[in-house]
Amino acid sequence: MKKIYSLLTIGLASVLLLSSCNQDLLDIQKHGNMGTMETFYQTDEEAEQALASMYVSWRSNYAYFMFMKNLLADDVYCAGGSRGDQPGFEKINEFTFDSGTDRIETNYSNLYLLIYKANLIILNVTPDTDVKARAVAEAKFARAYAHFELVTLWGTAPCVNYLLNDASNNRPTNSTPADHWALIEQDLTDAVAVLPSKSSATDDTICRATKEAAEALLGKAYLFQEKYGEAATQLNAVVNSGLYELYAGDYDMLGHAATNNGVESVFELQLRNDAVQAWNQWQWTHGFCGWRTAMMTISGDAANEIAMGTYGFFNPRKDLYDAFVEMEGEDGYRLTNSIATVDQMVAYGAEPISGQTFVGHEGYFPWKQRTLKEDSIYDYAAFQVLQYVNCRIMRYAEVLLLAAEANLESGNSAKALECINEVRERAKLSALTSVTLEDIQKEKRLELYMEGCRYQDLVRWGLAYETLKDQGKQVPSWEITGGVNATAFTNSSAGYRQETNGLLPIPLKETQLNPNITQNTGW
Repeated sequence: MKKIYSLLTIGLASVLLLSSCNQDLLDIQKHGNMGTMETFYQTDEEAEQALASMYVSWRSNYAYFMFMKNLLADDVYCAGGSRGDQPGFEKINEFTFDSGTDRIETNYSNLYLLIYKANLIILNVTPDTDVKARAVAEAKFARAYAHFELVTLWGTAPCVNYLLNDASNNRPTNSTPADHWALIEQDLTDAVAVLPSKSSATDDTICRATKEAAEALLGKAYLFQEKYGEAATQLNAVVNSGLYELYAGDYDMLGHAATNNGVESVFELQLRNDAVQAWNQWQWTHGFCGWRTAMMTISGDAANEIAMGTYGFFNPRKDLYDAFVEMEGEDGYRLTNSIATVDQMVAYGAEPISGQTFVGHEGYFPWKQRTLKEDSIYDYAAFQVLQYVNCRIMRYAEVLLLAAEANLESGNSAKALECINEVRERAKLSALTSVTLEDIQKEKRLELYMEGCRYQDLVRWGLAYETLKDQGKQVPSWEITGGVNATAFTNSSAGYRQETNGLLPIPLKETQLNPNITQNTGW
């Protein structure tokens, strides 16, 4: 009988098949013995090798996943060089995607690849040394992260705490959110009990998951379940640890190599300034997030600082700019370190070329995500994919705002006020004397702009439909002399669909290959 594999295992099968074919074709003499799955995971060194493989996989799939999460929200346009530049991402940004959209499928599959690599460690490494115990704990942290994303984005996707490696178990059924949350809570509780802490707020030597990273993610998981007291306990432990601080330097450097593993880093995936390994750690993040430099004249300060060869996706919406202005004013510290107006761009030496049309644009440019020469392993102007900026998963500002919400909802308004005001102080805003959920929601949008939090927050807060119902119906273009054309592209069928309850569709290939899977409601 022909075996049918789902997306959860087909990627792994392809890798193994390719490795086998290459070995036979090249007839390379085998040196040493890597052993089998049953015999490999025995030593500290082997556990560390498996862990490194897991982290590399996570890092390799970071960019497209974060692109998807940011495009689902209301802060940026997909944009690019022209309409149709990235149709899969355009569909996500405008809510015209379906179960066959490639970017949905890829990110779903990649989360299960991370789970598979975590499960290899959890199920095969005996935690009988400190090194192996830590490896298992880090793998549980990673598995919990992947399931958190699955349950908050896909809801009923399978919860997998075993190896999908043969025909007897590679076609799992849907899971309930409760299944996911139970595994997430258990994995993170286990990780908290084992993982070490940083030695101090300025300790930049710990480049892996820590006890506090696991506490922060556990607190976030509790908050998403509206377990506010439990969330506050975990998040306050991180806040009260004294091991994290808000970065006191220039705010716009938070997304750059200068702040890798800095005082604000809770967890990030590592890249390094290593010319020998440059092409083994390339990332699309900055190539996509940088300005469309081919449509601009770069001179002055910009010519000295900006890495050329970037593609101009993810342009800020006017609505986001206006939200900054409402809170901070036009010269607000955080605004001017997050978004640039055309006048500010021209003054800096980055002038859009007259006659060029910028699609998905309202005349505002991303500043916090600009691509810098100083971040580059190689300043490769053909396309900028060789930066050594670590992949940020969580920073301390998010922990403070999660803690503010958890404490507010659990009745500790004084602690909530303390947490939100710490974020506001760094943003050079006056302290609040009282705090509401709306205050936290507004603060979080601005502080964590383009950091992959907004969409899942809108869904859990019950704000997704009102906020996103018209998204994509009109996509503007902009030209330096002609201004904004609000009807550059129209699609009356675009926009968030309330019947989906904020969940993404299970990929079409998964439902075709796995008869045990039921599609999410509304798809």
